[in-house]
Amino acid sequence: MCLVNKIDIDKAFFTKSNTNDQMLDVVTWTVDPAIFTIFTREIRWYGLFFAIGFLLGYQIEDKIFKHDNAPAGWCDKIFIYVVIATVIGSRLGHCLFYGWEYYSAHPLDIFKIWEGGLASHGGAIGIIIALLIYSKRVTHRNPLWAFDRLVIPVALVGALIRTGNLMNHEIFGHPTDLPWGFRFIENLHQWHYLGAEPIFTAPSHPTQIYEAICYIIVFILLMYMYWKRNAGNRPGLIFGVFLIGIFLSRFCIEFLKNNQEDFEENMILNMGQLLSIPFVLAGIYLVIRAMKQPTVSGRIENIKPKQQK
Repeated sequence: MCLVNKIDIDKAFFTKSNTNDQMLDVVTWTVDPAIFTIFTREIRWYGLFFAIGFLLGYQIEDKIFKHDNAPAGWCDKIFIYVVIATVIGSRLGHCLFYGWEYYSAHPLDIFKIWEGGLASHGGAIGIIIALLIYSKRVTHRNPLWAFDRLVIPVALVGALIRTGNLMNHEIFGHPTDLPWGFRFIENLHQWHYLGAEPIFTAPSHPTQIYEAICYIIVFILLMYMYWKRNAGNRPGLIFGVFLIGIFLSRFCIEFLKNNQEDFEENMILNMGQLLSIPFVLAGIYLVIRAMKQPTVSGRIENIKPKQQK
């Protein structure tokens, strides 16, 4: 299935609807989640954006590591650690935080990652654990050195992943009468695989776009802090700003989102918000701590032979 077969920019994207005697512009989102199919295997926008994010992230991280005179092997190793940690952490996070009732009864389904189900909070926890191990085994430095440098491209990756969610018609918000509301396809499976006529949601908040914009702003801020303000010389400052910027925006945007699971319906704060709070508090602590501590050069000097491997 090809994207161009599913989109008519003039007729399908921007439509008019009459609500309360007011003409409102809305976006009717008919993007096919699959770009094309190769030997019955779909190549999807979500996977493409995920891969692009990691490739761009590697390029950015490589420049940062070279700027700090880090041994060449360090960037390759952190990339491997992060890719593995992101996939495992995101999958386990989804299974534990959002689907424990099901996955505790069907544990083998945890491995069926191709069926979907990733949680960003789980990915964050996975990356934190991976970097603690990475710092102990590879850099032999304060873990904050690695955290401060890694989270810069991670913010960009997060924006690309949310763009992938948009292409999947998922994780959108409550109905809205704002002119940029999106009408997503509710019967996506039937429309995509069986050729059924699409059934659209009411115009809804495109919360994927809201989050992507916030993450891009955080990415730009972190790049400015590192390259123009030498914030890498204050251990934990960049990491702290990242945690506040990413998870505070996530906490606020969750108020506009539809709940992902039924058990969240009676909760004052949903699971995404509850999981975001510890990250925001940790970020505040790191920023305060970093501003009270003396600056420390982040440039790598006097590397022992075993650290260069």
